[in-house]
Amino acid sequence: MRTWLTERFGLTVPVVGAPMAGASGGALTAAISSAGGLGMLGVGSAVSADWIRKQGAVAAESGKPYGVGLMAWALAERPEHLDVVLQLRPALVSVSFGDYTPYVEPLQAAGVVVATQAGTVADAREAAAAGVDVIVARGAEAGGHGRNAVGTLPLLQAILDAVDLPVLAAGGISSARGLAAVLAAGAAGGWIGTAFLTCVEAMTAGPARRRLIEADETATVYGTVFDAASRAGWPDEFGGRALRNAFFDDWEGREASLKSDDAAHERFTAAVRAADVTTSSLYAGQGVGALDREPTAAEVLAHFASADTYLRAAANNLTT
Repeated sequence: MRTWLTERFGLTVPVVGAPMAGASGGALTAAISSAGGLGMLGVGSAVSADWIRKQGAVAAESGKPYGVGLMAWALAERPEHLDVVLQLRPALVSVSFGDYTPYVEPLQAAGVVVATQAGTVADAREAAAAGVDVIVARGAEAGGHGRNAVGTLPLLQAILDAVDLPVLAAGGISSARGLAAVLAAGAAGGWIGTAFLTCVEAMTAGPARRRLIEADETATVYGTVFDAASRAGWPDEFGGRALRNAFFDDWEGREASLKSDDAAHERFTAAVRAADVTTSSLYAGQGVGALDREPTAAEVLAHFASADTYLRAAANNLTT
């Protein structure tokens, strides 16, 4: 399977491991890259520049290209995040969720390919005008933060028609069948996160791994409850898709009150420290129902590599 993505970064599988804060550290990033995909380091807003530097060094140990995911809204307060990434010079950097335009030129000047996530066609057109190199069409099915406006397949089709840039598809791609589907539609590859959450190399805590494996495809919810509780600083326009729990149900529709409820904030942050998934956030997409074990990243990539089987079968069906 040769696409812009595989040719640009020397990959054998057209898959980017989505940058997931709290899950994709240096070990998972390196494992994905070593197995033929492009691993990405997930940088949370609260981590230190030293954390990025150390995890980037681990990611680079594979000797393969890797990437880093940054959040535009956090860079305004943590400019050192960008500084250390420019020092590391990964192959790919995604900057999303907020005004990313000031960061495109400095990254490209350092020889870095720049991506941003788009949840609407308008987002994609703005990204193309800003000069990014590749757009991630992030559908509403995707785990973590982003828009909840359009599903992956209609969004991907619309963005491919709207811009003249490579486009990666994100959201709900949980198997080789899903990867084959977006490649057939014209995507340069899959931007895949949830499928790697229970990998042995991921930083995902034990209780979270068990909850993810137990969950089915109906177990996720979208909203800003967890952001209101955490007070991390996420803009309200970007909610998050996570596994439903009692805390979310208690506070859904009362997010404004939650933002100023100190007791609820303390309860939530304590649950995060204790890895208590009945209260804390556990971000995952609608592909979570496909998780049934704790594989290696190489095993996950090997499965996605079989997408070419489905592409060939589809081609045969069209000619017979």
